Amino acid sequence: MIFGCGSSAGSLGLQSVATCAPCLFMPPQEGPAFFDQTVADKYDQQAARLAPLRDALHLLIGVVFSGLPAQARVLCAGAGTGAELLYLAEKFPQWHFTAVEPSAPMLEVCRRRAAESGIASRCVFHEGYLDSLPPSEPFDAATSLLVSQFILAPDSRTHFFRSIAERLRPGGYLASADLAADVTSAAYQSILEVWLRLMKTGDVTDEKLKQLRAAYGRDVALLPVEQVSAIIAAGGFEAPVLFLQTGLIHAWCATRSIESVA
Repeated sequence: MIFGCGSSAGSLGLQSVATCAPCLFMPPQEGPAFFDQTVADKYDQQAARLAPLRDALHLLIGVVFSGLPAQARVLCAGAGTGAELLYLAEKFPQWHFTAVEPSAPMLEVCRRRAAESGIASRCVFHEGYLDSLPPSEPFDAATSLLVSQFILAPDSRTHFFRSIAERLRPGGYLASADLAADVTSAAYQSILEVWLRLMKTGDVTDEKLKQLRAAYGRDVALLPVEQVSAIIAAGGFEAPVLFLQTGLIHAWCATRSIESVA
């Protein structure tokens, strides 16, 4: 995905597919197998043209998380090649991270980048999904960037957020970003055209743009902002706050409800 979360989400914690700038058209049934060694090796280079979107999101996530404890523990659900992990680790040098990623080649790139940046000792790398992540102390915060939009069934999408909430301490933070839009609104076609032009700057071919246009509404749960907020809240979070929009990408922050997650 655009921000280094190249993976899966889904019915048992993290089982449908996320996306990246060069493969936003990818159907979810391809799953983590799509992110093979060839894709993983070129991933960051291909996504670099859309770096301003990534950088804006990372900057604001850092601000949202800035009140966390000095040695906070952060869960990255769908870590991909580790973009947000690396940003947060540099900004907060005492934090510890758990990267969950089902694609072995993508996780290996994440691991290598962490080692090159000197932060590997502060990271746990889990190849798999949230449901297979071993129990641990509750996390202080979690990220889920461009993952849940590929969970088409609302109940399964709620379950995905609940599986994150269960890993957080009460009051812990979530930063979540997904594509969102009211596809029935008069403004949707206009913003979609702008978005597709933006994708073209990331070296997406005309044929892939056609596939991308067709995928929205079929392979992507492109929902109104209010509906996505309600799904996050139903997963065990207080009312989410929308803190960023860049084109179709919307980002929310929310805290885990004080009440126990059922």
